[in-house]
Amino acid sequence: MLVPIYRSQGRLHAVLTRRRDDLRRHAGEISFPGGRQDDDETDLRITALREAEEEIGLPAADVRLVGALQPTPTIATNYAVYPFVGLIEPGHAWTPSPREVASVLEPSLQELRAGYERRRLVRRGVPFMADTYLVGEDLIWGATARMVSDLLERLAPLLDAEAA
Repeated sequence: MLVPIYRSQGRLHAVLTRRRDDLRRHAGEISFPGGRQDDDETDLRITALREAEEEIGLPAADVRLVGALQPTPTIATNYAVYPFVGLIEPGHAWTPSPREVASVLEPSLQELRAGYERRRLVRRGVPFMADTYLVGEDLIWGATARMVSDLLERLAPLLDAEAA
């Protein structure tokens, strides 16, 4: 999984996708671009870059990988997600995959941080408490919210300086 970030007008932004509502798994959810490793891929960084290009049209050559977040499990689908952080330039013209991506979101990390709330959610009839981020109408929860938390924690000194 790729966690693309960029700086624009003095603020750090993340690039996320809203998945199509008609998908079998994670329909309508907000996530970072990513997917399964192909059999011939020996490095998960290659997978992250390939998936970002396939899902949002972000060329691998436009990404400078700068680190990784904690591997993150998904509860419902039992995947282990390996998120890699990549710096990109602002102003990309996204080409969302019509099969997978409904839209591309570019919230500032300050917006994400301000939208944090622990909420009661219900999925498949089961209520649970979860860390969430609300940006406009978009609710980020689950594995993506855990990755956002990790990113915000690691970048807190930069974000504090931005806000000052």
